[in-house]
Amino acid sequence: MFLSDPALGILMLVMFLAFLMLGFPIAFTLMALGVGFGYFTRGDTVFQLFVQRTYSVMANDVLISIPLFLFMGYVVERANILDRLFRAIQLAAGWMPGSLAVATLITCAMFATATGIVGAVVTLMGLLAFPAMLRAGYDTRLAAGVVCAGGCLGILIPPSVMLILYGATAGVSVVKLYAAAFVPGLMLAGLYTLYVVVRAMLNPALAPKLPPAERASSVGEIIFALATSFFPLAILISSVLGAIVFGLATPSEAAAIGAAGAILLAVIYRSFSVTKLKESVFLTARASAMVCWLFVGSAVFSAVFALLGGQQVVENFVLSLNLGPIGFLILTQAIIFVLGWPLEWTEIIVIFLPIFLPLLDNFGVDPIFFGVLVGLNLQTSFLSPPVAMAPFYLKGVAPKNVSIEQIFSGVMPFLYIVILSMILLYLFPGIALWLPNALYG
Repeated sequence: MFLSDPALGILMLVMFLAFLMLGFPIAFTLMALGVGFGYFTRGDTVFQLFVQRTYSVMANDVLISIPLFLFMGYVVERANILDRLFRAIQLAAGWMPGSLAVATLITCAMFATATGIVGAVVTLMGLLAFPAMLRAGYDTRLAAGVVCAGGCLGILIPPSVMLILYGATAGVSVVKLYAAAFVPGLMLAGLYTLYVVVRAMLNPALAPKLPPAERASSVGEIIFALATSFFPLAILISSVLGAIVFGLATPSEAAAIGAAGAILLAVIYRSFSVTKLKESVFLTARASAMVCWLFVGSAVFSAVFALLGGQQVVENFVLSLNLGPIGFLILTQAIIFVLGWPLEWTEIIVIFLPIFLPLLDNFGVDPIFFGVLVGLNLQTSFLSPPVAMAPFYLKGVAPKNVSIEQIFSGVMPFLYIVILSMILLYLFPGIALWLPNALYG
C-alpha cells in the first residue's frame, strides 16, 4: 500500500536528515531527494519545476551582493590589515582592564563585519591575538572565549551575509534587516566587552595589565596608529553600511563599492598582488557556488515538500500545540539551537527556516524581528559544545598545550551572554525594531 502524499513529504524530510548525518553533500542531497520524490509523485513536471526554481535563484538580485561581500572580505583578509588593526586598538585600549581582550573583541567585531567569514576571523585572531594574550599571562580559557565569541559577531553585525540569505529566503527587505540587526549586534559586542572588563577588575590575575613598554608612549602615537589602521577600515565599513541603510545604494551596489574599497586599501597598504587577487577570486567563486547550489537544492526540496503536503503537516502540528507567540518563538529557537550542532548557518537558513516562516503570520511575529533573533541564536551554533565550530577552528591554530576542553570551558560564559541577549530581545523587541521603524516607518 502506497503512502499518502503528506506521509511521503515527511519521509523525504526524515531521509534528508539521515543522509545529512551520514555526511552526504547537502546541496546535491536536497536536489536528488526533491527531484526523486517529485518524479515519483508528479512525473516529468518536476523537471520544469527544477528549471524554474534554478532560474529564480540565479535571477535573484539580492543574491548578487553575496559574492561581492565575500570578495571584499577575502581581499581585506589577505591585505594584512588585521595585525595593524589589532595593534592600533591595543594601543588605544591600553589603559583599560583586560586591554588585550578588549582589543581582540573590537578587532574581531570590525574584521568579522568586513569579512563575514567566521572561520577566517577565528583562525587569524587565533594566530595573532591568542598567542599575544597567552604571552601577557592571560587565563587560557578567557583568551579562548574572547577569540571564539568575537569571531562569530560577523554573523549578526551588518553587512552580514547571513542577513542577505535570510532576506532572500523570507522575502523581506535586506535594508530593514541591516537596520534591525545593528543595535542588537552592538549590544552583544558591548556585553562581551563589559564581561571581560568586569572579570579583569574582579580578578586581575586573569588578564594582567600590559607592561609600560607595550603601551602607547604618547597620545600622538595612539592617534597615528588609529589614523593609519583603524579609521580606513572603519570608514570603508561605515560607507558600505550607511549607503545601504540610508537608501543611497542597493546592497549589491554597496557591496561593489566595498569590494573596490578593499582593493584600494590593499594597494595603499602595499599588500596588493596578482597572486592575492587570484586567491580572493577563487575563494569567492568557490563559496558563492556553494551558497547558490545550496539555495537551488533548498528551493527544489521545499517546493516538492510543500506540493506533497509536508509543510501543512508541520503547520498543523505546531498549531495543535496551542502555543502563544512567545511559546512559538521559544520552540523555533530551541530547534535552531539544536540544528546548529550538525549544520552550518547557511543550511539552517535556506533549508529549515522556510518550514517556520509561513507560521509567522499565525503568531503575529514580525519577520524582521524573527530574522534578528535567528542571527543571535546562530552565534550559539558556533559556540555550543559538543560540535561548536569556532572552538575547533581555534584548536587548529592554538599551541599544542591548549586543550579543546579549555577552549570549550572558555566559550561557555559567552554562550550565556548570547542567551541573555536573546532574552533581552524577547522582552524588549524595540531593541531590534526601533531603528528600522525610525528610518522607514
